[in-house]
Amino acid sequence: MREALAEARKAEASGEVPVGAVLVLNGEIISRAHNTPITAHDPTAHAEINLLRAAAATLQNYRLDDATLYVTLEPCVMCAGAIVHARIKTLVFANRDLRFGGVRSKFQLADSDLLNHRVEVIEGPLAAEATALLQSFFRHRR
Repeated sequence: MREALAEARKAEASGEVPVGAVLVLNGEIISRAHNTPITAHDPTAHAEINLLRAAAATLQNYRLDDATLYVTLEPCVMCAGAIVHARIKTLVFANRDLRFGGVRSKFQLADSDLLNHRVEVIEGPLAAEATALLQSFFRHRR
């Protein structure tokens, strides 16, 4: 999660909402990314989507079985759906997103019994640091 927080700080430095993510497979970081929807002019350029695209290209496979995704904020519905489609084994997120969360706060897409793949969900690691980063970002923007 510390590596994901480092990615979130990169997003913050470029004026993006500070969300960062890393993907780990067999104990090795395969991909890392942060939010870029403003700079990329792309509403889908969330940290998780950027990360999944890069990891799939690196591994030459859209299925990312056995991988663990670490992200500083609960994924939205779009990202949760992509995580399920990629067959991520485990999702670890720091904070819930009470407004847009697609994994716990508003919906429970990642481990829904309605889908053919369920992601193991772990929440809370380094939540205080991730919260402080987000609060500081929004405090300075307002």
